[in-house]
Parts: sequence; structure tokens; C-alpha cells
Amino acid sequence: MSSAARRRARPPTMLEADAPRRQSLRFLLLYALAWAGGAIAYVPFLTIWLPGRMTQLAGIADVQMLGYVTFSGAIAASLSGIGFGWLSDRTGNRRGWVLTGLALTIALLLLVPLAQDIWSLVGMIIAWQLALNMMLGPLSAWAGDCVPDEQKGLLGGLLAFSPALGAWSGALVTLPGLVPTDARLIVVASLVAAAVLPALLLGRPRPFADLTAPPPPRAAGVPAPRPTGPAVRMWLARLLVQISEAALFAYLYFWFRSIDPDMHDSEKAGLFSIALTVAIPIALLSGRWADRHRQPFRPLVISAAISAVGMVGMALAPDADMAKASYLLFGIATTVFLALHSGQTLRILPRSDRRGRDLGIFNLTNTVPSLIMPWLTISLVPGFGFDALFLLLAGLTTLAVLLLATMPRPR
Repeated sequence: MSSAARRRARPPTMLEADAPRRQSLRFLLLYALAWAGGAIAYVPFLTIWLPGRMTQLAGIADVQMLGYVTFSGAIAASLSGIGFGWLSDRTGNRRGWVLTGLALTIALLLLVPLAQDIWSLVGMIIAWQLALNMMLGPLSAWAGDCVPDEQKGLLGGLLAFSPALGAWSGALVTLPGLVPTDARLIVVASLVAAAVLPALLLGRPRPFADLTAPPPPRAAGVPAPRPTGPAVRMWLARLLVQISEAALFAYLYFWFRSIDPDMHDSEKAGLFSIALTVAIPIALLSGRWADRHRQPFRPLVISAAISAVGMVGMALAPDADMAKASYLLFGIATTVFLALHSGQTLRILPRSDRRGRDLGIFNLTNTVPSLIMPWLTISLVPGFGFDALFLLLAGLTTLAVLLLATMPRPR
């Protein structure tokens, strides 16, 4: 037996067994880029291209029809996220589902301009949502298969690039004179492929058998384990923060107009981009700190608390400058929270063989707020203004802080 074979065959020493496990940084970077490909796919498409096309086809009914599309898309995303995550669990082939979803997502991006009536467009948007979640559901579970707990903070920090790259791609395809209007979706599709394919083709993650090992068989008559307390708390906390984020995302334009009627669209977009960009290094540093100090939930508590403070500042700000500064505080803290939460969620899911399905259930925290938020806004803003809405959202985020602050520290 060669010396190399003897080294592979011998059991690990105590020092090696206690050494922290590490996934390769190369794979983590490729994975983060692939995850950002999802944001590149939907941010320019849903926020720039779709509203304009809806106006062309629906005329004065564009807002109403866009509401139908948003509602239908949220339902499709919710169901397909769970379904395709479960299918990737059953087949054990994450990459195959991601690659198929990527191909269908790109194909539908290129075909959707061919829809010549409103209902054809609605149908294609729903099909596109299904394809996108065929890609994203298994992709999210793939991280749980590959990234040990010792690096989940770093993973969350890297995921902060996703919303920023989505916003930057939207700015890129709309730069005057750079991309013709009828070629925007072609450029978006190319960017999505360039972001996702490297991880699928070149990613070679180090295997960790315990991350994919099935749970031990249950004895006869023993009920299946239910979601753990930490999983429920993490789900509720993200839902509460996402309601606030969804409300600000949908009505930010109108709020800025109410505090500063002379504010240009470029300044609004600039503030949004600044928040997403500044959040990246903060999320990376916070995630690394959480890994090193074995405090996975502390940065979540702090960022959620700062988010609530930002919303209170937005509600009580005496002038437009203070309101904008408070928004930046909220936007940065919320982006950090959502990125780090995505990484740490993988830590507390109860079953490795149901990881895709469970992450699909967690994805409901991204889609359900789109169904809740309009009713909160309609109930409060017309009679009490945005100040009352922000104070309510700050209260919901404070509940998230309490849920996370009282979680037991992991061993």
C-alpha cells in the first residue's frame, strides 16, 4: 500500500477530528454567484419590463392586471418552491433540477415578448414562475448539502450580493444607449446563464456525509418528528421582517413622493442601490463573526432591531433628509438580516432528506407577504398615512427580535 493510500485509510487523529470543517471558498463564491442569478432573472424582468409590457397590452387597466399577475405569481412561486424542492429530495439530483429550471427560465424570458394579448402574457408569467422556482428550490437545498454549520454565517454574507446584483443588472439593461429596448430580455437571459452555469459546471464541493445522511429509521408506532422550535421561530421571524420589506419595496416610490415631491427618480433608485451595496460588507463581516464566535443568531437579532429603529425613524422624521437617512438604516439592516437568515436557516431544519421541501415551506415567507401587505397598506395609509404603517411594521419587526433573542444558543 502506498503512503498516500495509508494516509487515506488511517482514522483521523483527535486534532483532525476537532478541526473546523471547511467547504472550499471557490465553491462558496460560485454558489453565491448562482444564487444571484435568480435575482438577476426576476428583478429587471418584474420591475422594469413587465410593467411596461402590461401597459402596452392592458392600457388603463394595467395596474389592475399587474395586481392579478402579482397574486397569481405568488401562488405559483409558493407551490412550485415546495414541489420542486421535494422532487429534488426524492431524486437526490439537485444539479439536474437546477439546470432544467435554468433552461426553462431562459427560454421563457426569450419567448414572453411574443405574447400578444394580456391572458397569454399572464399564462407565460405563471409558467416562468414555475420554471424559476424549479431552479431556485433545489439550488437553495444544495447549499444545505454542501456547507457545514461552521461556514453558514459566511454563506449568508455572500448571499447579500444577490439583491445588489439584481438591482445592478436592472440598472445596466436600462442605461440609455447601451441596450436596445427589444434586446433587454436577451441580455438578462445571458446574465442569468453566466451567473448560474459556473457553479453547475465547475463547482466541485467537498462532500460532508453528515450533511446528507438520512435520519435514523423510526421504530414502529413512533410518530414522525415535527418542526423544531428553532425552525418555527426562524420561519415566523423572517415572515415578520419580510412583511416590512415587501411593503417598503412596493410603496417606496409613493412614500418618497409624499416626503419630497421634488425628488427625482434617479435619487430614489440611488438610495435603494446604496442600501443594497453597503449591506454587502456588513453582512460578510457579521457572518464571519457569527462563525468564529459560534453566535449564529446574534447578528440576526441586532440587524432586525436596527431595522425596527429605522422604521420608527421613518415614521417620526421631522424632515426629508432624516427620513431618507432612516430609510438607508432600514434598508441596510433588512438586507443584512435576510441574507444571514438564509444561511442560518439551513442550520435548524430538522431533516436532511426533506431539506428541499422544508426550504420551500420557508420560501412562503417570501411570497405570503405579497398577499398580506396590500391589506395592511389599504387599511392604514389612506386614513392615517405612512407614519402609522411604519410604526406597525416596526412593531412586527420587534416581535421578530424577541423570537430570535430568546432562542437557545446552539452547541
